[in-house]
Parts: sequence; structure tokens; C-alpha cells
Amino acid sequence: MAAKIRFHDVVIVLTGRDKGKIGIVQKMCYSDRTVIVQGVHLVKKHQKAIPEKQQVAGIISRELPIHISNVSIFNKETNKADKIEFCWINGKKMRRYKSTKELLK
Repeated sequence: MAAKIRFHDVVIVLTGRDKGKIGIVQKMCYSDRTVIVQGVHLVKKHQKAIPEKQQVAGIISRELPIHISNVSIFNKETNKADKIEFCWINGKKMRRYKSTKELLK
């Protein structure tokens, strides 16, 4: 199955407290269909010190996963969320924006 949203894509959040934020996909989990987006869905975590790993105790910020249905690919030309369609070019399956028909890199 070809994924419409992939690693290192620029996405925009559609729902939730971070609605409208734009970030880059850092990690994908295909089993539960979630993505981790850089700088989005940040939470504070109280971390215990682990001397073996040289980790200090304190409060750290980290990103939590977002379901893939709550993000959409971001089109820089139109400055809006866009949909993806697949097309065949020279025998290769490529992704492109539905609105502008421009290929994704």
C-alpha cells in the first residue's frame, strides 16, 4: 500500500489544540497509523535521572504521536492543506497535489 503521507513530508494539523501548526514528519508508525510531527503536540515529561545513560533529571518537552487522519500534506504554493493523488509517469508511481497537479519531490 502506498502511503500518501511519508517520512520528511511537510504537514499541517487539521484538528486538536495544535490546529493550523505546520511541521515535518519525524517518525511514522504504520501499525497504528500515527505520525510524530516536529514541534507539534508537545507535552512535558518528568524524567528521572539515569546515570548509566548520562541522563539528568528534570522536566523535558517531547512530541507525542498524532493519528494520520488528523494531518494533511501542506502545499507551499497555495499555503493550504492539500490532497494527494497518485499518477503513473514513465512507468513509476508518483504522488502529486490534487489542486495544482504538481509532483511532490
